[in-house]
Amino acid sequence: MNPGWGRFLLLAAGWPVLALPSARAARIGDRVETEGWIQVLRFISLEDPSVRFALAGAACLGVCCGLLGSFILVRRLALVGDALSHAVLPGVALGFLWNLTKDPVAIFIGATLAGLLGTVTVSLIRETTAIKEDSALGMVLAGFYGLGICLFTMIQNLPGGNKAGIDKYLFGQAAALSGGDVTLMLVVTVVTLVTVVLFYKELLVSGFDPGFAGASGFPVRLLHHLVMLLLAFAVVVALQAVGVVLVSAMLITPAATAYLLTDRFHRMLALAAVFGLVAGFLGVFFSFLGNSLPTGPFMVLAATLVFVIAFLAGPRHGLLPRVWRRIRRNRSIQIENTLKAVYQVAEAGGFTPEGIRLADLAARRSEPLEEVSRQARRLVRDGLATVEAAGRRRDQRAADDRVHLTPAGWERARRMVRNHRLWELYLTNLAHYETDHVHDDAEVIEHVLGEETVRQLERRLAFPTRDPHGRAIPGPAGDPAVRGAEPATPGYHSPR
Repeated sequence: MNPGWGRFLLLAAGWPVLALPSARAARIGDRVETEGWIQVLRFISLEDPSVRFALAGAACLGVCCGLLGSFILVRRLALVGDALSHAVLPGVALGFLWNLTKDPVAIFIGATLAGLLGTVTVSLIRETTAIKEDSALGMVLAGFYGLGICLFTMIQNLPGGNKAGIDKYLFGQAAALSGGDVTLMLVVTVVTLVTVVLFYKELLVSGFDPGFAGASGFPVRLLHHLVMLLLAFAVVVALQAVGVVLVSAMLITPAATAYLLTDRFHRMLALAAVFGLVAGFLGVFFSFLGNSLPTGPFMVLAATLVFVIAFLAGPRHGLLPRVWRRIRRNRSIQIENTLKAVYQVAEAGGFTPEGIRLADLAARRSEPLEEVSRQARRLVRDGLATVEAAGRRRDQRAADDRVHLTPAGWERARRMVRNHRLWELYLTNLAHYETDHVHDDAEVIEHVLGEETVRQLERRLAFPTRDPHGRAIPGPAGDPAVRGAEPATPGYHSPR
């Protein structure tokens, strides 16, 4: 982008052009105090080379870690990423000691070899001893990390070692990314993308069902080592941005967020890459707004924030939608139970057109008259019933009020009774339940039986007309009567 673009924006806002040069800095966070919105304009203008390198590195890191994190998540290898990030530390130190410079290629090669050695060590411990994988991961993590710290201390004691910047690999410093670092990250990201596209089917099958993949002729062990190799690449290039301590978070958090939002793996890969990209951009942005704020931790916090949003508001697995669905389901069950009780009272009275007294409904529901009156008002609001007031005395009016179901309410009530009685008959005839033990199960299942399932029950039961207790079973929706025993909408009064 043209460096003068930021100045143009400031001029358009009516601010002096000289305000921008006074706030410039060589690296993210190294700035003098200035207005926050001026920092935002500087970020958007991309005038600072450190911002451009940090954004490019964050984009590569987010996409690469998102893709590989999805594979290790479905393979239940989340701890491997953490162990690998600590295992590469000795390789970083050895790569620096190769020519006593922070050569990205030398450090990349050394760290990759150390990471692969760590994974091979874990496999050897697991396969040749009785030690479980989690214990082997813990030992390798601690051992390699301790060796790496010792080597880092040796480097710090060398002449000029404390100025080499090698310590940034511990906690990360995206602002210190160079063009060579970004190029290396881009190469690893492209290799990861190409590998995922070319071997998607093989990686998918071996990740979800290794036994089936092996039986189908897939090279499961080779594919596993391929994923570990790519993971080692991703961990190594991520160290400079987020450090050893936080790299596992960038591997797991975007993938875990995507896992909450979809059940299709290809969509999970795309979402994880997008979330990693968003976390990287937000981390760079917020660290740029502050004074000497670390970029890597902000990237992790941004990824965590996205996860929290998905955890709370995800359409399928989010906490708040689940609570709302539970509330709606409980309300629907209460309405259907009230409708069923109205039907049962009407059935006991011979389906007369006078409607159902609230007092009789309260007795059937074994609930106070005030609660039943509230339920009747809810039926009226939902268009399932009308209430005909009766009596003049206030204390008698509610008890003598009569409920009349609308056609919609009547059909829904019949469906609940039909589901309940068919399920009772199924449990009695085919599951060999005792007749006095079927009611409670039917009370639960009647609300979730779909129409197709109910018709299958009817076919298996040879289209019965009576339940185990001898009561008539209502017909399916659209039948004009319940096996000829009732009118279509008994007692319905249209609202006046």
